[in-house]
Amino acid sequence: MKLTDTRIRNLKKAEKPYKVADGGGLYLQVTATGSKLWRMRYRFDGKQKLLSFGAYPDLTLQKARQRRQAARALLADGVDPAEHAKEAKAQQAALTEHTFARIGDELVEKLRKEGKADVTLKKKRWLLDMANADFGEQPITSITAPQVLKTLRKVEAKGNYESARRLRSTIGSVFRYAIATARAENDPTYALRGALIEPTVTHMAAATEREDFAEVVRAIWAYHSGSPVTRAALKLLTLLYTRPSELRLAHWDEFDFEKAIWTVPAARTKLRREHTKPLSKMAIDILEELQALTGRDNRVFPSLIARDKPISENTLNQALRRMGFTKEEHTSHGFRASASSLLNESGLWDRDAIEAELDHAGADQIRRAYHRARYWEERVKMADWWAEEIDGFIKND
Repeated sequence: MKLTDTRIRNLKKAEKPYKVADGGGLYLQVTATGSKLWRMRYRFDGKQKLLSFGAYPDLTLQKARQRRQAARALLADGVDPAEHAKEAKAQQAALTEHTFARIGDELVEKLRKEGKADVTLKKKRWLLDMANADFGEQPITSITAPQVLKTLRKVEAKGNYESARRLRSTIGSVFRYAIATARAENDPTYALRGALIEPTVTHMAAATEREDFAEVVRAIWAYHSGSPVTRAALKLLTLLYTRPSELRLAHWDEFDFEKAIWTVPAARTKLRREHTKPLSKMAIDILEELQALTGRDNRVFPSLIARDKPISENTLNQALRRMGFTKEEHTSHGFRASASSLLNESGLWDRDAIEAELDHAGADQIRRAYHRARYWEERVKMADWWAEEIDGFIKND
């Protein structure tokens, strides 16, 4: 006997769940708690299968029968209703959940868990914010190459060619992540290769000739403007020639004066591996003098404006400008090129020892680790020799 609303309302819970059929595979299951759930049994490819439609009275008898009719129509066309429902649910999720912004957030969180540096994550979010402003709330599957190009052109129109290039790459990384997680099928940024203006590659300016660099060194040691923190940072960049961000963000607990080493954490290095630097006596003297000023906190180079933040790279470059060196002559990043040129020019040190000291990428991870260990003693001697060279420049020997 077919169900009626009156009969359904009169169904009472029992000690065990039971079923009441309406015909055509549709039935109402009454649970032990009294809930009334619509179900439909059917066969597909010779297998017994089950559909769940919802609960009564939220889903009325009339609507339950309509869904049964729709399921039977699919079966008549050779379509499995359960798979059809799953696909429809996925399509709805793509419209409401799988937006570009949400997947971009997921990717950034994944990168954070993988240990990417805060500065890297900040740049990634900054670029994604530009994309989100135009199509962040769109389903990722609906975004087209012309849409992405329109966003990139806005950045390019301001003359920011490198930012436009990085934005295309970042947008592409979101699409590739979506493809890998089965929420997209193609990356529209691939079609945009060659569509943007190629930025002119400019290397960080550096004084690489011996006399030119000696002039920079003498100017730094004679510089008495600015804060003691800035002056110490420039002197240590000269002696240690690390990447500016590795030095600026340093904490006191990374230094061991007794062992004369500085251990830069993996999260702050470009290659995402811990890097240990030998410290010359000259470097330790500068650090100990600075520690008397900033040692109350763990940050080595606190900003004068906000002590919980480090000095900026712009602070270091501005100090060089005040000394009379233009951005085409020398920059804070240029100390690495200066040291590399002069160390190689000396002919005293193994090229791989110099590369290990600069923390450059080697042929492979095993080879890099081997070289860092093998050349440690040579790097210690190199640090002392370099300090003597710097001292000679200061004294104009």
